[in-house]
Amino acid sequence: MSTPSRTPTSSPSPRPASVATAPGPTRHRPVRGRPRLRTSYAQDLALLNTPAKRRSTIALVVVSFLVPFLVTDDLLLVFTLGLIASVGTIGLNLVTGYAGQVSLGHAFFIGVGAYTGAILGGSEDASVVGYGLPMLVWLPAAGLVAALLGALVGPIAVRLRGLYLAIVTLGLVFLGDHVFREADSLTGGPGVGRRGAQLEILGIDFNASGMLLGLEISRAQRQFFLALVFLIVFAVLARNLTRSGVGRAFAAVRDRDVAAEVIGIDITRTKMLAFALSSFFAGVTGAMYYAVIGVFEPGAFGLLLSVQYLAMVLIGGVATISGSIMGALFITALPRISQELAHVVPFISESATGGGLLSVFQLEAILYGLLIVGFLIFEPRGLYGIWLRIRNYWKGWPFSY
Repeated sequence: MSTPSRTPTSSPSPRPASVATAPGPTRHRPVRGRPRLRTSYAQDLALLNTPAKRRSTIALVVVSFLVPFLVTDDLLLVFTLGLIASVGTIGLNLVTGYAGQVSLGHAFFIGVGAYTGAILGGSEDASVVGYGLPMLVWLPAAGLVAALLGALVGPIAVRLRGLYLAIVTLGLVFLGDHVFREADSLTGGPGVGRRGAQLEILGIDFNASGMLLGLEISRAQRQFFLALVFLIVFAVLARNLTRSGVGRAFAAVRDRDVAAEVIGIDITRTKMLAFALSSFFAGVTGAMYYAVIGVFEPGAFGLLLSVQYLAMVLIGGVATISGSIMGALFITALPRISQELAHVVPFISESATGGGLLSVFQLEAILYGLLIVGFLIFEPRGLYGIWLRIRNYWKGWPFSY
């Protein structure tokens, strides 16, 4: 019996060694037509993670640099102070919004930064101390001194939370008010005050008008450009910080500090870092803000200033960088809005001794209270939440519900 022959099956030839190379790193590219589809954590955590954000950010920056040529100098000063106050609002949002540590002592750290900058960068005269150091020295030094004092609050924040922590930080405001009033050789004392630091960097004097890059630039325009660059630097710094492991640790402590400690987060270190970073932002804000204003005195750093910055956070949007900027600009412009209302509404007077039913200052206080209560009740996410509503409506139009 013959055995049937089998046709040998040819086995696939092995892949040449030169071709069988180790796979390289995967390149994650956005899917065409689906820009919001994420295929990696790097895409999701990118600074500007959608084409719309990139385009709108570039357009906003370009328009911001054109603002000084479109408005008058008196209105430009309001915008300048709003931009500088935005940095301090971002700092308060870091500790209160992102880390969940309620602080009412922001005015104290702003005052520390203001006087540190004035002492190091101001000129010495017969009554107060000044060293005349350049801006590249006194501006970071103002933040570092405030950050050092802010770090001391961190261990206290570990033992306290909520209303108790707010009362402790409020005590810093009253302590600072006493020190600022009594240290006459440094602060000038109440009713006298002292001048802010000299705004001069890289040979450019921001307290004077003149030619810059071939253009005649006024003092208000120069200070606006300086404040805009100042805000961009610190906004990008804060945005990168919130995207990092430090920012996620802040959020974990805010949401549930016990659970955060269980997964390995050092609560003491995280809270100290939150207060230190917030105080650093407050310190540089105080130094820059009162250098633009020119003259200030100890009464400027009271409880009202802390309430104003808290209102900026609540009205702009808690735990958002862009909301902090919107809230700061809005609250800074509120006195100007009140003055404009005094020209239109007959029972509002422009001075405290006027014959109207309300003065401009009383109207500001009423508006502060109404805005805080109104936003907390009707739109807890603040102006940023209103922007989200508008954006989502038009993204889904005409199928919006």
